[in-house]
Amino acid sequence: MKSIKAILGAGLLALSTWAAAAVDVNTASAEEIADALNGVGLSKARAIVAYREANGAFKHIDELVNVKGIGLRTVDRNRDNIRLQGGPAEAGQQQ
Repeated sequence: MKSIKAILGAGLLALSTWAAAAVDVNTASAEEIADALNGVGLSKARAIVAYREANGAFKHIDELVNVKGIGLRTVDRNRDNIRLQGGPAEAGQQQ
């Protein structure tokens, strides 16, 4: 019985990760960013918004590593859920 619960729990976790909606980090609120990105809570999401307000729109997803508390691992984990449509995108940037 425990193994069935574990399998179901893992399946639900995978499904919730798969079903996460993409978020435009150039226009989203901190709350929207925190809800959409794995490993990004409200504090880190606020740091993303503050960085965006101080430096302008993100031009490439990898620029997020310039935000304190956001590393390449976090960016890579969320790459498919991050959009940059609210600002200029670098050539070849997936949107």
